[in-house]
Amino acid sequence: MGQTDKDDLIRLIEEDDVDIEIPTTLPLLPVRDVVIFSDMLLPLFIGREKSVRAVEEAVTKEGYLLVATQVDPTIENPSTEEIFTTGTVSRVLRMLKLPDGNIKALVQGLTKGKILSYVRKRSFYRVKIEIVSEIPVREISLEIEALMRNVKEHAEQIMTLRGEMSVDIGAILQSIDDPGKLADLVASNLKLKIQESQTLLEICDPVERLKKVNDFLSREVELSTMQAKIQSDVNDEISKSQRDYFLREQVRAIYRELGEHDEKALEVDEYRKKIKRAKMSREAEKEAGKQIKRLEQMHSESAESTVVRAYLDWLVEMPWSKSSGDIIDIKKAKNVLDHDHYGLHNVKDRILEYLSVRKLNPKMKGPILCFVGPPGVGKTSLGQSIARALKHKFVRISLGGIRDEAEIRGHRRTYVGAMPGRILQGLKQCGVNNPVFMMDEIDKLGLDFRGDPSSALLEALDPEQNFAFSDHYLNLPFDLSSVMFILTANVTDTIPSALLDRMEVIMLSGYTEEEKIAIAQNYLIPRQLKENGLKPKKVSFSIGALRQIIAEYTSEAGLRNLEREIGSICRKVARNVAEGKNKTFSVSRSNLHTYLGVPKYAPEMDKEDSQVGLATGLAWTQAGGEVLYVEATLIGGKGELIVTGQLGDVMQESARAAVSYARANLGLYGVAEKLFETSDIHIHVPAGAVPKDGPSAGIAMATALISAITNNPVRNDIAMTGEVTLRGRVLPIGGLKEKALGALRADIKTVIIPENNKKDLAEIPKHLKRKIKFVPVKHMEEVLSNAILWKAKANRRLKAKRGTT
Repeated sequence: MGQTDKDDLIRLIEEDDVDIEIPTTLPLLPVRDVVIFSDMLLPLFIGREKSVRAVEEAVTKEGYLLVATQVDPTIENPSTEEIFTTGTVSRVLRMLKLPDGNIKALVQGLTKGKILSYVRKRSFYRVKIEIVSEIPVREISLEIEALMRNVKEHAEQIMTLRGEMSVDIGAILQSIDDPGKLADLVASNLKLKIQESQTLLEICDPVERLKKVNDFLSREVELSTMQAKIQSDVNDEISKSQRDYFLREQVRAIYRELGEHDEKALEVDEYRKKIKRAKMSREAEKEAGKQIKRLEQMHSESAESTVVRAYLDWLVEMPWSKSSGDIIDIKKAKNVLDHDHYGLHNVKDRILEYLSVRKLNPKMKGPILCFVGPPGVGKTSLGQSIARALKHKFVRISLGGIRDEAEIRGHRRTYVGAMPGRILQGLKQCGVNNPVFMMDEIDKLGLDFRGDPSSALLEALDPEQNFAFSDHYLNLPFDLSSVMFILTANVTDTIPSALLDRMEVIMLSGYTEEEKIAIAQNYLIPRQLKENGLKPKKVSFSIGALRQIIAEYTSEAGLRNLEREIGSICRKVARNVAEGKNKTFSVSRSNLHTYLGVPKYAPEMDKEDSQVGLATGLAWTQAGGEVLYVEATLIGGKGELIVTGQLGDVMQESARAAVSYARANLGLYGVAEKLFETSDIHIHVPAGAVPKDGPSAGIAMATALISAITNNPVRNDIAMTGEVTLRGRVLPIGGLKEKALGALRADIKTVIIPENNKKDLAEIPKHLKRKIKFVPVKHMEEVLSNAILWKAKANRRLKAKRGTT
């Protein structure tokens, strides 16, 4: 190979002594997913604009171009750094321009070329190249000949395993006696990675390149052998399945000739009998018949037949027409409810009303009740008692944390392991279509990309729709109108409004101290004695001990912690009995600490004396009502307001409204109006680590602040709840019953409430109203006159102001 007199030509002398003149600058055609070797013919479909221009440029000249491979085949427009520098000088033999502007070209590799520099980059790449010379093989030694023979044999073996071997291909392989050409031919037909093919292309020593190809061939032989074995096993399995099918068909024909039945026919007959016994709806019976016909035509061992059997099993086991009998005795039902639960008169009355209407109208739709209240007040156990009173089956599912709509509606049968939703699973489990169905924790449903379970519940809990509830798995209407749905929640805020609208909400507020004592004596203590293996005569609890447990060892609206503490006492007594101490154990106030240790709950603030700047408010929580202490004080400053105690936005606004009201009425209390110019106001609501928010602490903040300003103490035996406006009006609040119970637990017997909340007193039990004095107020002045222990002069001024207003 040498250079001509022309600087822009390179002379390539082939073995047949034909001279080919190749320019030193050529258009560049970047390709992806393929590496072209010398003497390789390759059809290319070219669609990129730069590549199309490069081919057209080559065809207008001598037809030569450099074909180089991209480093990353996913890049649409590769830069110069993203193209390998070594490629193959090729010639375009044929070119066909397609109607869509793309090009189909037939390209033949001639020799290797290396990119020296890029001459043009805009419309297409043009590069300056040099021809990469092969190291000549001067003599074919025995080692090279053995290597070539090994490569040829491996290549023939691979072609045979792939089913591509022919006489012509074998003759071509045997006719090649040049190591480099043999390596290029075999490499171009191997399924190598781009990097591996590029490595072979860049090897200039033919013998070394052939050795590398031999290594790749050895690996490919192993892969092709394993692939052929897998394919053979699959074919054998298919042949075996076909053979088994024909044999089973012959067996069935023999059974028919003998007048007997095979197992598959017996299975199908059994399904038909179950369908008849199930008394399905028309749609369900039609679908079941359709599935049985499919089962008859299927291979009994196929995967699809397993899916059909599972679906038929669900269809025949669903309680389409099976229900519990309605023998309703109102008096017995009332006795059951009274035996299981103390108090809860509103709930019991609603259940008895339902039973009475059901007795008069057996076809009425089941109600959808929602019990809302703090933890431990008996919502779930009340559902069990309702089932006992109705003499119906009881089903309970927990909805807390469910995020997948398929948990309610079921999975479609196209999924592996599909099954119906929780509702139909519960009905199948109980075996009747009119159970008492309890759904716990409806307020804790989740929501994510898999769907909205609360939306799926809308159909199930709507009496106008649930007579044809459709589950994704069964894909058939199922009648839920006879089911009595009972839901439980701690709060209604997180329940979607559309779902809440379909339910009848019944509030369970909590228990007073007397109610807790009665429940402990009648229910909790006997149950714990039985669970711990103690006889009732062995242990006795005094009333004082129960009061102390409730006041100092529990702080709740419900009864769970109370039962835990009673259980703890019973376990300690059980240990003494097991150790041989055979005596009667009496639990009283004096020895309670020996069983339960030091008290867990102490009063948050000192209530022995009325204090300046300390008012007692009332708050509603998920665990019931609680007292909320508000502190206010004045410190040196410039009139700024400091609010602490992790208060939310609503309570901070209440604090600012209370400050504005106090500042607007300083003259009424005999305080200089310049007081706030030299003092900052600090309002704090303990405990500081507990977040707080809500629109009912306004009058407590105003009372504490005015107490601090006037240096008059606030009565420690009064609690208050209500929001205050800038003009001193007291606005109504919610959760009055829970707040009243919280005040009673804190031993506060007087509660100031807004005038507009007088209507809510009708819902408060009579025994609670006998213990608490409710003081309705319209204006902040009434709050102050009742809550603050005024000095005589200030009290006269306040009364005079009230008289003028």
